[in-house]
Amino acid sequence: MNAGKLLFAQLMDFLPWTSFARSVARYGGDCRVRSLSCAEQFRAMAFAQLTYRESLRDIEACLSAQPAKLYAMGFRSPVRRSTLAEANESRDWRIYAELAQRLMVQARKLYATEDLGMDLQAAAYALDSTTIDLCLSLFPWAYFRTTKSAVKMHTLLDLRGNIPTFIRVTTGDVHDVNILDEILPQLGAYYVMDRGYLDYARLYRIHLAGAFFVTRAKSNLDANRIYSQQVDKQTGILADQSIALNGYDSRKDYPSHLRRIRFHDPETDKDLVFLTNQFTLPAATICALYKSRWQVELFFKWIKQHLRIKVFVGTSENAVKTQIWIAVSVYLLVAIVKKKLELPGSLYTLLQVLSVTLFEKMPISQALQQKDYTTSELTTGNQLILFDF
Repeated sequence: MNAGKLLFAQLMDFLPWTSFARSVARYGGDCRVRSLSCAEQFRAMAFAQLTYRESLRDIEACLSAQPAKLYAMGFRSPVRRSTLAEANESRDWRIYAELAQRLMVQARKLYATEDLGMDLQAAAYALDSTTIDLCLSLFPWAYFRTTKSAVKMHTLLDLRGNIPTFIRVTTGDVHDVNILDEILPQLGAYYVMDRGYLDYARLYRIHLAGAFFVTRAKSNLDANRIYSQQVDKQTGILADQSIALNGYDSRKDYPSHLRRIRFHDPETDKDLVFLTNQFTLPAATICALYKSRWQVELFFKWIKQHLRIKVFVGTSENAVKTQIWIAVSVYLLVAIVKKKLELPGSLYTLLQVLSVTLFEKMPISQALQQKDYTTSELTTGNQLILFDF
């Protein structure tokens, strides 16, 4: 890398700007724009994510403090908060969604060989959503309940590398199960979901597509046992059975047999019941697959803690979705840089280093490839070390 470039500019060089330009042209993002192009808007919002800026005034003040370096960062003129606010309100959020989706493809290729931690060669995905609470008076378009608004971020996470492969941002009143209609099942892949996605008709479509699902059974499951496998209860597996659904509607929606596994979790001292259409894998592997679903919860926790998606700099639907998609793009960008440059440390550590070195002129690999990283994440025994790959 060119040592004369600012670290921020070197980081932006990893983005697929040609693809981004096509998206801008497709949605007319730069039509009749005299200042702050879509590319500059992305840079300003990405700068806010990387340096933990909380408001438009904050972004403007920090960039104005380095006027001699703005051109080297990719800005043709100073960034004004009014211009940035107007851009967030008017530039189509799908421009940044397409950029994030392009980065998803790149990141997945880089992390395709990551170990799942279990004897499984097929692709495995975890599906879940997180709710981002909003003020009802400021965000009336995102109505959720009588007292508040909210948006939901529905995410399908590739468990190899914890890279999102599908994200949909909706209002808070959209039920999770509806997202199954938008996902095209991959032949032979595994989809791990919680009980909120238990819809037999939709699960049967996954089954017919040649894919597999693992989910939790509800307490009111009505089914009869067809066959029981022998199990070693010392492993925590209490039962491994083939079942047929009894209810008229459920049997109509899912006419085939299901596999029911009852597992005792020693950590919570609770019995968990899993349902799957995979009959050949060991029961312990099915339980481990469901346990890996926790990675998507950690992904949500990570981006909420370390990226700016809880406080928004705009109140319109377009501004909120723009900020969320740019935050996702920043996460993917740092993951791509980490893998391409074979950098040590976690994504959290890399973000911390970037936040204080973006204006430095040094090779990005030199700035990030330190061997003595220590983070506060390692100081508490009850806090998970997130994405330390």
